[in-house]
Amino acid sequence: MINININAHSSIRIEKEVVIYFDPFMIEKEINDADIIFITHDHFDHFSIEDIKKVTKKSTVFVCPKTIVESLTNKGIENIVSLDPYEKTNILRVDVEAIPSYNVWKPMHKKKNKWLGYVITIDMKKIYVVGDSDNTVDAQKVKCDIILIPVGGYYTMDYKAASKLVNTIMPKIAIPTHYGSLTGTKEDGNKFSKLIDKNIKVELLLD
Repeated sequence: MINININAHSSIRIEKEVVIYFDPFMIEKEINDADIIFITHDHFDHFSIEDIKKVTKKSTVFVCPKTIVESLTNKGIENIVSLDPYEKTNILRVDVEAIPSYNVWKPMHKKKNKWLGYVITIDMKKIYVVGDSDNTVDAQKVKCDIILIPVGGYYTMDYKAASKLVNTIMPKIAIPTHYGSLTGTKEDGNKFSKLIDKNIKVELLLD
């Protein structure tokens, strides 16, 4: 069984033989258990060195966009695997594919930054962590079993746009993120769930 938890916002922890974090943020305790840490981009709520330190151990592998490697090395982070959009690799027996993550019209996450979402394959399940993105043509092409998707609006797609993307991709499970704290409202998860195809299971891990 794959264990998926959202600590807060877009701070995701996945465990199945290896312990994986995406954008550690608002971590309460020092756990130092991360085998792999994925960083989608270097905005403060996705690249928090204080929170990263709470989950990092000596052997932790960091995965990030090539465009933010300097941001990591400037904070003393080593053991980095950097990727461009659509690059694929395997880390600790986890298959990884980098997916472009960007806004279509908004200026906060420009496509030219080459920031990323990721598809990881664990236990033969493809898990797509979208990152801070709109409903883009790149995202619509992704095939996955589980999607973790921002729904809070303003910086990313809102719950309506997110539901359209999910209903296009048709994963087995959809998990909304990025709402109810720094952006969006606590009701966005429920609003999102009501718009999702009945054949897709919605898990509200932030509620």
